[in-house]
Amino acid sequence: MSGKRDKQLESEVLNWIFEVLGEPVPKGEFEDILKDGVVLCNLINKLAPGSVKKIQSKGTNFQLMENIQRFQAAIKAYGLPQEEIFQTADLFERRNISQVALSLFALGRITQKHPEWNGPTLGPKMAEKNERHFTDEQLRAHEGELNLQMGFNKGASQSGLGSFGNTRHM
Repeated sequence: MSGKRDKQLESEVLNWIFEVLGEPVPKGEFEDILKDGVVLCNLINKLAPGSVKKIQSKGTNFQLMENIQRFQAAIKAYGLPQEEIFQTADLFERRNISQVALSLFALGRITQKHPEWNGPTLGPKMAEKNERHFTDEQLRAHEGELNLQMGFNKGASQSGLGSFGNTRHM
Protein backbone atom coordinates (compact mmCIF):
# COMPACT_ATOMS: atom_id res chain seq x y z
CA MET A 1 0.00 0.00 0.00
CA SER A 2 2.87 2.39 0.66
CA GLY A 3 3.52 2.60 -3.11
CA LYS A 4 0.22 4.42 -3.60
CA ARG A 5 0.85 6.96 -0.86
CA ASP A 6 1.14 10.62 -1.77
CA LYS A 7 3.55 12.22 0.70
CA GLN A 8 2.75 15.70 -0.59
CA LEU A 9 -0.98 15.18 0.04
CA GLU A 10 -0.23 13.81 3.53
CA SER A 11 1.94 16.84 4.26
CA GLU A 12 -0.78 19.23 3.00
CA VAL A 13 -3.38 17.48 5.17
CA LEU A 14 -1.18 17.60 8.30
CA ASN A 15 -0.39 21.28 7.74
CA TRP A 16 -4.12 22.03 7.38
CA ILE A 17 -5.05 20.02 10.51
CA PHE A 18 -2.52 21.82 12.70
CA GLU A 19 -3.35 25.19 11.16
CA VAL A 20 -6.98 24.59 12.20
CA LEU A 21 -5.87 23.47 15.67
CA GLY A 22 -3.49 26.43 15.97
CA GLU A 23 -0.57 24.19 16.93
CA PRO A 24 2.79 23.44 15.30
CA VAL A 25 2.96 20.24 13.23
CA PRO A 26 4.67 17.59 15.38
CA LYS A 27 7.62 15.62 14.04
CA GLY A 28 6.91 12.07 12.92
CA GLU A 29 5.11 10.04 10.34
CA PHE A 30 1.59 10.93 9.18
CA GLU A 31 0.03 7.73 10.52
CA ASP A 32 1.88 7.92 13.87
CA ILE A 33 0.63 11.45 14.53
CA LEU A 34 -3.00 10.50 13.82
CA LYS A 35 -3.09 6.85 14.99
CA ASP A 36 -4.70 7.31 18.44
CA GLY A 37 -7.48 9.54 17.05
CA VAL A 38 -6.93 12.34 19.61
CA VAL A 39 -5.77 14.85 16.96
CA LEU A 40 -8.71 13.88 14.73
CA CYS A 41 -11.25 14.34 17.54
CA ASN A 42 -9.75 17.74 18.40
CA LEU A 43 -9.95 18.68 14.71
CA ILE A 44 -13.66 17.91 14.34
CA ASN A 45 -14.37 19.66 17.65
CA LYS A 46 -12.71 22.79 16.19
CA LEU A 47 -14.75 22.54 12.98
CA ALA A 48 -18.02 21.70 14.74
CA PRO A 49 -17.75 22.32 18.50
CA GLY A 50 -19.10 19.54 20.69
CA SER A 51 -19.02 16.87 17.96
CA VAL A 52 -16.97 14.42 20.03
CA LYS A 53 -17.79 14.55 23.72
CA LYS A 54 -15.33 11.96 25.07
CA ILE A 55 -11.71 11.72 23.88
CA GLN A 56 -9.47 8.96 25.30
CA SER A 57 -5.89 10.26 25.39
CA LYS A 58 -4.49 6.94 26.58
CA GLY A 59 -5.73 3.46 27.19
CA THR A 60 -6.06 0.14 25.44
CA ASN A 61 -5.99 -0.19 21.66
CA PHE A 62 -9.76 -0.69 21.73
CA GLN A 63 -10.28 2.61 23.61
CA LEU A 64 -8.04 4.48 21.16
CA MET A 65 -9.88 2.93 18.21
CA GLU A 66 -13.09 4.31 19.72
CA ASN A 67 -11.65 7.82 19.22
CA ILE A 68 -11.34 7.11 15.51
CA GLN A 69 -14.89 5.71 15.39
CA ARG A 70 -16.26 8.80 17.17
CA PHE A 71 -14.38 10.99 14.69
CA GLN A 72 -15.87 9.03 11.77
CA ALA A 73 -19.40 9.43 13.12
CA ALA A 74 -18.81 13.16 13.64
CA ILE A 75 -17.48 13.79 10.11
CA LYS A 76 -20.42 11.89 8.65
CA ALA A 77 -22.75 14.16 10.63
CA TYR A 78 -20.69 17.13 9.41
CA GLY A 79 -21.59 16.20 5.83
CA LEU A 80 -18.81 13.98 4.52
CA PRO A 81 -20.32 11.17 2.40
CA GLN A 82 -19.92 7.66 3.84
CA GLU A 83 -17.97 6.47 0.78
CA GLU A 84 -15.27 9.10 1.43
CA ILE A 85 -14.73 8.08 5.06
CA PHE A 86 -11.82 5.73 5.80
CA GLN A 87 -12.21 2.55 7.85
CA THR A 88 -10.85 2.46 11.41
CA ALA A 89 -8.35 -0.28 10.48
CA ASP A 90 -7.06 1.83 7.56
CA LEU A 91 -5.47 4.14 10.11
CA PHE A 92 -5.06 2.13 13.29
CA GLU A 93 -3.62 -0.97 11.62
CA ARG A 94 -2.04 1.04 8.76
CA ARG A 95 -3.93 -0.90 6.11
CA ASN A 96 -4.67 2.02 3.78
CA ILE A 97 -3.02 5.26 4.85
CA SER A 98 -3.64 6.85 1.44
CA GLN A 99 -7.41 6.48 2.04
CA VAL A 100 -7.02 8.22 5.42
CA ALA A 101 -5.26 11.14 3.69
CA LEU A 102 -7.97 11.33 1.01
CA SER A 103 -10.74 11.31 3.64
CA LEU A 104 -9.11 14.13 5.58
CA PHE A 105 -8.55 16.07 2.34
CA ALA A 106 -12.27 15.65 1.57
CA LEU A 107 -13.09 16.92 5.08
CA GLY A 108 -10.93 19.98 4.48
CA ARG A 109 -12.74 20.58 1.19
CA ILE A 110 -16.23 20.17 2.68
CA THR A 111 -15.57 22.89 5.29
CA GLN A 112 -16.32 25.31 2.43
CA LYS A 113 -19.97 24.22 2.57
CA HIS A 114 -20.21 25.44 6.17
CA PRO A 115 -20.71 29.22 6.31
CA GLU A 116 -20.09 29.20 10.08
CA TRP A 117 -16.49 28.04 9.44
CA ASN A 118 -14.18 30.87 8.45
CA GLY A 119 -10.88 29.13 9.17
CA PRO A 120 -8.55 27.48 6.67
CA THR A 121 -9.95 25.13 4.03
CA LEU A 122 -8.23 22.53 1.90
CA GLY A 123 -8.34 21.78 -1.81
CA PRO A 124 -10.01 23.54 -4.71
CA LYS A 125 -13.04 25.78 -4.25
CA MET A 126 -16.21 23.72 -4.43
CA ALA A 127 -18.68 24.43 -7.21
CA GLU A 128 -21.94 26.07 -6.35
CA LYS A 129 -25.32 25.40 -7.92
CA ASN A 130 -25.66 27.24 -11.24
CA GLU A 131 -29.27 26.81 -12.27
CA ARG A 132 -30.36 28.26 -15.59
CA HIS A 133 -33.85 29.22 -16.69
CA PHE A 134 -34.84 29.37 -20.35
CA THR A 135 -38.04 30.81 -21.78
CA ASP A 136 -40.25 28.64 -24.00
CA GLU A 137 -39.22 30.84 -26.93
CA GLN A 138 -35.52 30.15 -26.30
CA LEU A 139 -36.18 26.41 -26.09
CA ARG A 140 -38.25 26.40 -29.34
CA ALA A 141 -35.61 28.41 -31.25
CA HIS A 142 -33.35 25.39 -31.23
CA GLU A 143 -35.89 22.95 -32.71
CA GLY A 144 -35.20 23.87 -36.35
CA GLU A 145 -31.46 23.34 -36.07
CA LEU A 146 -29.76 20.17 -37.21
CA ASN A 147 -28.54 18.21 -34.23
CA LEU A 148 -24.86 17.40 -34.69
CA GLN A 149 -24.64 15.51 -31.43
CA MET A 150 -24.48 12.12 -33.16
CA GLY A 151 -22.29 13.39 -35.98
CA PHE A 152 -23.31 14.33 -39.49
CA ASN A 153 -21.82 12.79 -42.61
CA LYS A 154 -23.36 14.98 -45.34
CA GLY A 155 -25.76 12.39 -46.72
CA ALA A 156 -23.26 9.57 -47.10
CA SER A 157 -24.75 6.12 -46.91
CA GLN A 158 -23.77 2.55 -47.61
CA SER A 159 -26.12 2.19 -50.56
CA GLY A 160 -24.26 1.03 -53.64
CA LEU A 161 -21.65 -0.72 -51.57
CA GLY A 162 -22.02 -4.13 -53.20
CA SER A 163 -19.81 -6.00 -50.81
CA PHE A 164 -21.78 -5.05 -47.73
CA GLY A 165 -22.63 -8.21 -45.81
CA ASN A 166 -20.57 -10.49 -48.07
CA THR A 167 -17.45 -12.35 -47.07
CA ARG A 168 -14.10 -11.03 -48.20
CA HIS A 169 -12.61 -12.83 -51.20
CA MET A 170 -8.85 -13.20 -51.34
